[in-house]
Amino acid sequence: MGSFAKWLLLVLAAGALFAADPTLKVAEADARKAATAKPAPDYPPAAQQLRIGGRVELEAIVAEDGTVEEARPVKGNPMLTKAGAAALKKWRFTPFQEDGKPARALVSISFEFKL
Repeated sequence: MGSFAKWLLLVLAAGALFAADPTLKVAEADARKAATAKPAPDYPPAAQQLRIGGRVELEAIVAEDGTVEEARPVKGNPMLTKAGAAALKKWRFTPFQEDGKPARALVSISFEFKL
């Protein structure tokens, strides 16, 4: 299988995960309050050398246990969104609740990369 075919399968698999987005959507301020572990993204050395900075916006699916199942970029330079998504996958949250029960949630998080 060629590299394009592998990439396409990966994109389709990620799309399938987000196609089943949870109904519980959490605003960034509330998500940050619920975060119990929030490691900052590493600034990619190539982006530093090229003096690329800026804001990246991401979405993540948070499982019922507060772990991040998947993170995807919404907006920003691809060199930076990749680092942001890798960091967001390490975040942990107090489980979100819907009707008094732990629920999967879609959260929005942004990171600012400053030189």
